[in-house]
Amino acid sequence: MDLRLPALRALLHRPRRLVAGAAAVAVLAGAGTWTAAVASGDTPAVRRSDQVMAVDGVRLDTSFFTPAGPGRHPAVLLAHGFGGSKHDMRRQAEDLARSGYAVLTWSARGFGRSTGKIGLNDPDGEVADVSRLVDWLAAQPRVRLDGPGDPRVGVAGGSYGGAVALLAAGHDHRVDAIAPAVTYWNLADALFPNGVFKKLWAGVFVNTGGGCARFEPALCRMYDRVAASGVPDPAARALLEERSPSAVGARIEAPTLLVQGQTDSLFTLDQADAAEKAIRAGGTPVAVDWIAGGHDGGDPETARVEARVRAWFDRYLKDDRSADTGPAFRVTRTGGIDSADGTAQLRGASAAAYPGLRGHRRAVPLTGGAQRVTNPAGASPPGVSALPGLGGSGGLGRLSALGLGVSLDFPGQYARFDSAPLTRDLQITGAPTATVRVTSTRDDAVLFGKVYDVGPDGARQVLPGQLVAPFRVTGARAGKDVTVTLPAIDHEVQRGHRLRLVLASTDLGYASPAAPASYTVSLKSDLSVPTAPAVTTAAAPLPAWVWWLPAAGAAAALALLLTARRRTAAPAPDPELADVPLVISDLSKRYAGSADRYAVRGLSFRVEKGQVLGLLGPNGAGKTTTLRMLMGLIRPDDGEIRVFGHTIRPGAAVLSRVGAFVEGAGFLPHLSGRENLELYWRATGRPPADAHLDEALEIAGLGDALARAVRTYSQGMRQRLAIAQAMLGLPDLLILDEPTNGLDPPQIREMREVMIRYAAGGRTVIVSSHLLAEVEQSCTHLVVMDRGRLVQAGPVREITGSGDTLLVGTAAPVAEPVVEKVGALPGVASAVRTGDGLLVRLEPGGTAERLVVDLVRLEVPVASVGPHRRLEDAFLTLIGGSA
Repeated sequence: MDLRLPALRALLHRPRRLVAGAAAVAVLAGAGTWTAAVASGDTPAVRRSDQVMAVDGVRLDTSFFTPAGPGRHPAVLLAHGFGGSKHDMRRQAEDLARSGYAVLTWSARGFGRSTGKIGLNDPDGEVADVSRLVDWLAAQPRVRLDGPGDPRVGVAGGSYGGAVALLAAGHDHRVDAIAPAVTYWNLADALFPNGVFKKLWAGVFVNTGGGCARFEPALCRMYDRVAASGVPDPAARALLEERSPSAVGARIEAPTLLVQGQTDSLFTLDQADAAEKAIRAGGTPVAVDWIAGGHDGGDPETARVEARVRAWFDRYLKDDRSADTGPAFRVTRTGGIDSADGTAQLRGASAAAYPGLRGHRRAVPLTGGAQRVTNPAGASPPGVSALPGLGGSGGLGRLSALGLGVSLDFPGQYARFDSAPLTRDLQITGAPTATVRVTSTRDDAVLFGKVYDVGPDGARQVLPGQLVAPFRVTGARAGKDVTVTLPAIDHEVQRGHRLRLVLASTDLGYASPAAPASYTVSLKSDLSVPTAPAVTTAAAPLPAWVWWLPAAGAAAALALLLTARRRTAAPAPDPELADVPLVISDLSKRYAGSADRYAVRGLSFRVEKGQVLGLLGPNGAGKTTTLRMLMGLIRPDDGEIRVFGHTIRPGAAVLSRVGAFVEGAGFLPHLSGRENLELYWRATGRPPADAHLDEALEIAGLGDALARAVRTYSQGMRQRLAIAQAMLGLPDLLILDEPTNGLDPPQIREMREVMIRYAAGGRTVIVSSHLLAEVEQSCTHLVVMDRGRLVQAGPVREITGSGDTLLVGTAAPVAEPVVEKVGALPGVASAVRTGDGLLVRLEPGGTAERLVVDLVRLEVPVASVGPHRRLEDAFLTLIGGSA
């Protein structure tokens, strides 16, 4: 019996949740409120209706776009990415509506104005919501129907929205075509590849979602458990797999266009590969498109991809057989750099069939004997491959397309095996593999495999796509042979270059064992490389499929990597600020992918010589983003930062006058403190005389401990050594992020003295810390931030002694509803309950006398009223209790 017969297939695949039908959707607000969006010239008008719908116990904020003319149209559901909202999809929705589609956008649970907990596309949550929205579309007079309750509908979206498109097709047979982009097939494989926790991206997920409490409790508990242990457990895998498209892959029958990113360490090309295999196995049409961008930056090729999605829907929703949906497989390749204007040219290569990741393999012999690899205690310092969360902002993802890279491996922490120089060009398309033998001093080993393209001089090596393959080896104490599948890439290795296989013990993006260990790694096979000869590059650029990187972006990327200290194109220095350590003016930084959500907004303040400035604010205030912009790691969207009159940007020469200690530093445990510092300074390439090593060490106060191995150091000594490392070169501006983390009270006192001594020489220190009492004793000035904005700046004594903040002692605790009423009183900016009463911050014009009268009227048992004097109190009132 053929179970794919249409009638039986529809019956088997009809989910139970569809029984309730359209009755489950109620329009709560905005029904029938139409807005005409009319473009200039001959562009057709679009009508938009904004509505809040009650769907299975939550409220979904939606917008419905239709062509202005009469008639029924195929529908498209457009899903947004993680951390976004329906507003991100408006432009694409309007474009599709002008092309003859009825388009519905919505904010997923927990995002935008929609309610509910984030379920990471829970089949009973976000996926069920899509079916309810399909019910709603079926009742609209402007939507084309295939039958009663069955609209002609497609689903498209990127990342989080791409996964819900796949899941919707697997759970609801009424979905007729899908176009998911840069998304996952199996979320457990994406976040726990080969049993290794992708900790940085997982943390980005949680923080972008607004914190663990915004997620379904089961997801929050799972994240806390895995983040604490660093090892994914079977229950965590099961929880993510049941929310993954792979769970319903056999039921996806909607024609599928899979768009996946080549610069994407979050959802790698193997996710789209697994999706293609599973969907095609059921006889469903599938096309695969590898774009130049991804979650780590690069060119998203937005216009080209949207044009292809529109053509896909024209074919499968409008039944337009003349629509050109493109080849079964397409990949964007770099066509070199135009000598006329310095831009990188992207061209498309294609094949009539998807080649997969492992076809037409070529053996590349490697050399190198058995090598010992150290996993340092705490897995620190970690090697670097990708920079999760930074690529999109700084354009770092474009570097590998230009033949550059930002990878870093620490000596003693990796094994390497090299090929001979290639005698002809080699186009790699897919996932290389190699078999190695791993022996560990512990039962388990975690290693990170990567393949570099090494230039003829050996000095320049590129990690294609900035991608790394983690793998866990169990039972490694006795030695074990392991076949490593390396990241899938599309990369041309030129004649005369070498391939280098590196197996490292640490990586910034992943959790490695904290316990020290050593591994012995040896080769057991050649490097096996897929070549996909059927994929051919277009002889000339095709207008619809060619993109050029902006010349300025290419120049900035080149300067970032190749000339770390070379002056980049920037506004001229301001001579009037030549002696001012820091001036921040109207600084703003939006969250990635958002037009109106800011991590930092309109921030301005100034720091003078000799100051120890405390940067304070609750979690999410924008402190870390501000420091990252100050250190040139990311670019602001608006405003500027000037250090000694020079504008800060990646590679700015003035950054040599800035030292930074951020989130701890890693040292080689077997070397002494002095040897670690000398090794670090040599790596900067600057003359030894410029280090001022003795001066930095005297300020840090390490004494005779400098001659001892770092493994014998206490936590406080390690922190002071890290501060000394940041002080090398005696930078005029020193940035310290949480320098007292993990220290006991005597060590904290020592760290305080280090900061004060450093600034006493006429230099400047900026310290970000949560220890308010310590900041009060060590800092001369403060900048308080909340929700990305400046709340107050000035000398510590002025902020702690502000006359606009009062401590109200009460004879009995004040109930929270009464506190809210106090906060709403005229002349009151905020009110926070304390153990002894209330902290009340007055607005300009507010008086203590008026406040006492209002408190008595509210029957607050006032026992005393006076100005407060503690920084903790000031901080709480300034931020309104949001900490």
